[in-house]
Amino acid sequence: MPAEYEAKVLDIAPAAMAELIRSKGGEAVGGPTLQRRYVYDISPDDQRKWIRLRDNGTKTTLAVKQIIHDGIDGTHEVEVTVDGLDATNELLGFLGFHPKSYQENRRTSFVLQGARLEIDEWPMIPPYLEIEADSPEEVRRIATVLGYDEQHLTSENTTKVYQRYGIELSEHQLVSFT
Repeated sequence: MPAEYEAKVLDIAPAAMAELIRSKGGEAVGGPTLQRRYVYDISPDDQRKWIRLRDNGTKTTLAVKQIIHDGIDGTHEVEVTVDGLDATNELLGFLGFHPKSYQENRRTSFVLQGARLEIDEWPMIPPYLEIEADSPEEVRRIATVLGYDEQHLTSENTTKVYQRYGIELSEHQLVSFT
């Protein structure tokens, strides 16, 4: 399973961050879009590996994600494109996988010097910036371009980010703006 190289900058102001990215030569490439996802346990005893079915408004993907550690290169993912959210959810149900939660977030996407930047807004927590690049060094370099050093970065997954705000995501079967 290939590693993703990404880190987050928490507690951002979305409009100010979008302006900062543009001022550094970044380009908006999408959004804001509503992303809808179902999350499934592979094994209820192993919270480090799960299935994510996500629709971003233009494409639907199915991924298996695994947390190896909380570093920039600690999340591994295999992802494929599928035909649709509802049909794939139904197929997974036939295979014995039932969603433990439905989640929404809003995402605005940018590209800056080859890196992918996402301003993510989730219900109940402050917005954050996700920086994804082709290596851990590139993630750190782009953070520096934006004025952030490594102490401002976290590679914690969304569940752990929610825990920072005293919210146990696993206790919410519905994470929605409505």
